[in-house]
Amino acid sequence: MLCIGLSFPAHTDVATGIVPIVTDCAELSEFEHPSTAITSATTVPSGTLSHRGKAIAEHCLVTGTMNKRLSHVDGQEYAISFEMRLPKNWSGQYLYQGNGGLNGKVTTAIGAAGGSETALEMGMAVISSDAGHTVSQNPTFGLDPQARLDYGYQATATLTPMAKALIKTTYGSKPEFSYMAGSSNGGRHTMVGASRYTKEYDGFLAVAPGFNAPQAALAQLWGAQQWDTVATSDLKSALTRKERRLIADAILQQCDALDGLADGMVFASARCQDTFDVTEHVPTCTSDRDGSCLTQKQQRVITDVFNGATTSDGSAIYSSFPYDPGMVSDDWASWKFSASIKRHSVAVGYVYSSPPYAPNLNSLRDFVLDLDVDEANKSIYAAFGQYGLSAMDFMTPPDLNYHNLKSSGGKMIVLHGASDGLFSMEATSSWYRALHTAHGEDVSDFVQYYEVPGMTNTRGGPATDQHNSLTALINWVEHGIQPESLHAWVNPANKWLPPDWARNRSRPLCPYPELAFYTAGDPEDATSFECQAAKEPALNTQLPSKKSLSGLKEHALPSGSFTINHGPATLHSR
Repeated sequence: MLCIGLSFPAHTDVATGIVPIVTDCAELSEFEHPSTAITSATTVPSGTLSHRGKAIAEHCLVTGTMNKRLSHVDGQEYAISFEMRLPKNWSGQYLYQGNGGLNGKVTTAIGAAGGSETALEMGMAVISSDAGHTVSQNPTFGLDPQARLDYGYQATATLTPMAKALIKTTYGSKPEFSYMAGSSNGGRHTMVGASRYTKEYDGFLAVAPGFNAPQAALAQLWGAQQWDTVATSDLKSALTRKERRLIADAILQQCDALDGLADGMVFASARCQDTFDVTEHVPTCTSDRDGSCLTQKQQRVITDVFNGATTSDGSAIYSSFPYDPGMVSDDWASWKFSASIKRHSVAVGYVYSSPPYAPNLNSLRDFVLDLDVDEANKSIYAAFGQYGLSAMDFMTPPDLNYHNLKSSGGKMIVLHGASDGLFSMEATSSWYRALHTAHGEDVSDFVQYYEVPGMTNTRGGPATDQHNSLTALINWVEHGIQPESLHAWVNPANKWLPPDWARNRSRPLCPYPELAFYTAGDPEDATSFECQAAKEPALNTQLPSKKSLSGLKEHALPSGSFTINHGPATLHSR
C-alpha cells in the first residue's frame, strides 16, 4: 500500500534508484534504429576517465553515425557521428552534451558544462556528437546547407529519439528525466534546445551561452579592425599583457570593494560599469608605451570595443562588454586577438554568411581587416538561394522568451563569466532582464541566471569557476528545490589565480540580480557571504536601455516582449 503511485522498472533497485544494464555491452553493437549505424560497443573500466580527481565508474561506450549522405553541393560525405556512454549502474537520467566551437569532433561524453560536475559520474547516460561534420570539414562544411542546419540545431533533433531508444534497449526503460548541458557554443545548443525541444527535455544548463553566435562572431571581426589601428605588429600588440594588468588593477581599485570586500573579485559588475572609466582611471601616456600607461588612441579603441561593435551608421551589431579584472587572462586576449583571425573569420566567412564569402584559408587576416562589416551584418540575417535559412534563424533560439519552457514545467540555469572575451555577459544579463519584462513577472521560478566574476569563456581567469550547477538543476527539476544560490570554488590548478588567494577559496553565486555581499568570517569561505539585493544604484529588472539591448537580435515591441519566430519548437525529421 505504501508503494501505490510509485512506478519503477521491474529491474530497478527501489532502495537506491539504480538501474543495472540488462543488455550486455557488446550486444549493443547490434542495436538498430532508422538511419543509424553502430560502429562499436565496448566496456570502459572504472578509472579510465576521471573528473576533479575522482574516478568515473565502469560504463559502456557505444559509437556510431546517423544520416550518412553525399552532398550535392561539395561532393563530400557527411554524417552525424556520436558516442554514448551508458553507466553500468544507471540513475534513470539522460543528458545531451552540447559541444563547443564549430564542432566537428565527438568530444568525450562525460556531460559537463564549463566547471560543473559531470553527468556520467552521477550515473547519467550521456551522448555527445560532432554535430554533423568532421574536423577535416571545418570550416567548409558551411558550404553545404544541410550541414549548416545540423550544426545549428537539427543534429539534436536527429540524435534525441535514437539516444532514448538505445537507453531503453540497454536498461529496459526510457529515461525518467532528460537534460541538456553545454558551454560556449554548447551553451548555445542548450538554449536553442530549451526553445525547440521542451517536449523531449526537462532541464537545461547553459554556461557562457553564445545564443547570438553570428552577431558575436561578426563583432569579433569588427573588433579586430579596431585593434589593428593600435597594433605595432600582430593584433595582440594592440594591448599587451602588461597593459591588460594595468587596466585590471585600475578596475579593482575602483570596483573591488563595491560588494563589501576588497578580495580581487568584482561581484557588483553592473555598478562597476557606471564607476570605471578607462580614460579617467588608467594613466595616459606622455611618452612611449612601456606598460605603465595607455595612449589616447588605445583608450579610444578600448572604449569603443567595450561599448560594442556597430555598423557605420552606429547601429549595434552585438553587445557591449563589461569591464572586469579577468581581462588580464591570456584566454581573454586569445579571443580578442587570435581567434578573431583564425576562428571567427571562417565562422562568418563559411557558416554564417549567405551566400558564403568562402575566404581563402591562407589569407584570413586580409579577409578580416578588409571586410565590409556593414555588408557582413546584412549577410548573417540573409537567406539566399539554397541557403533557405539565415544564420540568425538556424543558430539561435526561435523564442528567447521561452514560453514553451515555462508551459512545459521545464527549468533552465544559465551562468556567464564577466571576462568572457567572446560572448558578452552583458548580452546575457540584457536577455534575462528582457525575459522578466516579456512575462510581466519574476521568471526565476523557471529560469535562473548567475554571473561569475573574473571568469573567462566557460572557465578560467581569476575566478571561482567550479560549481555545483548540475546538481542544483537536478534538484530543481526532480525535487522542486529552487536554488537560492550555487556553490562555487576555485580550481587549484588554475594558473590565473592571484597568489594571495587561498587554493580552497569558495563563494556563493547568487541568482541575478542579487549579489554576494561579505558579512563576517573567513573571507575565503562562501559561508561568510550572503546573497542580497544589489545596493545603490539598484539593478533594474525592467526593459534594458537601447545600449544594453544590443545583445538581443530583435527590436523591442511596445509591450516590451521579444518575438522571434523561426518555426515550431518540435523535433525535425528529414
